[in-house]
Amino acid sequence: MALIRPSTNVFTYELVQEIANFLIERVPVKPKVGIICGSGMGGLADNLDKKTSIPYGSIPHFPVSTVPGHAGRLVFGYLRGVPVVCMQGRFHYYEGYPLWMCSMPVRVMKLLGATHLLATNAAGGLNQDFNAGDIMIMKDHVNMMGFSGNNPLQGSNDERFGPRFPAISRAYNSELRKYAKEVAAVKAGISSYLREGVYCIVGGPNYETPAELRLFRMLGVDAVGMSTVHEVITAVHCGMKVFAFSLITNKCILDCESEEEANHAEVVEVAATREKVVQEFISLMVEHIGSKE
Repeated sequence: MALIRPSTNVFTYELVQEIANFLIERVPVKPKVGIICGSGMGGLADNLDKKTSIPYGSIPHFPVSTVPGHAGRLVFGYLRGVPVVCMQGRFHYYEGYPLWMCSMPVRVMKLLGATHLLATNAAGGLNQDFNAGDIMIMKDHVNMMGFSGNNPLQGSNDERFGPRFPAISRAYNSELRKYAKEVAAVKAGISSYLREGVYCIVGGPNYETPAELRLFRMLGVDAVGMSTVHEVITAVHCGMKVFAFSLITNKCILDCESEEEANHAEVVEVAATREKVVQEFISLMVEHIGSKE
């Protein structure tokens, strides 16, 4: 699929509101939770009750997803009785989109009424105690792209979205992380492979070199991927509560003499083996959010 760019280079508050209004006119659901489905995890959206699906290509000014495993549509509906909107496919920097465009849908979710963002991703396990198939709750991140000045909040700031200098030190909601660990043991049955750790974003699309991975490990990174952080920053900026986790789809290769290589097929395959438990885990988290407010 060829890259399709939106018809504008600036996403003002008014333009994001225009996108939100387009969706409000066509969808009877006012979502409380926005869910971003990572690679191979889009099946959750197919199981929503009373769902309405809108392809990205039919939404004004919206980019499209070009990555295998990302269907490319917004799906509205109810999950355990809670109104949600799911992104079946996200946008990545390596597809040619700037970060502010990649995270623009989070602002749309906010203007649709969402108070919470639940973001998932597929990631490489850098912590050598992690195994493929583990689920890592994100408690913090290293914004490697931000170190080079690449941030979704660059440019003029509109206070209607959020403050010029948002604090990100508590980006990942502590109450939701605590509940996730409790529900993993009691209801989801996944405590044996539930982890918690620090996620690092890189630009991609190539996988990291062993030397780069060893550097990240020295920084305390537990998992590495190519998404999520800019979405989280944008959500925090506009006042949303965030819960995020990584599905560990492979163990990172730290030895340049190893004949093993990371590949996307492996990512999708491991995601498929954990599809049911991931969906149940997300459903329980959404049900909890819906019961709190």
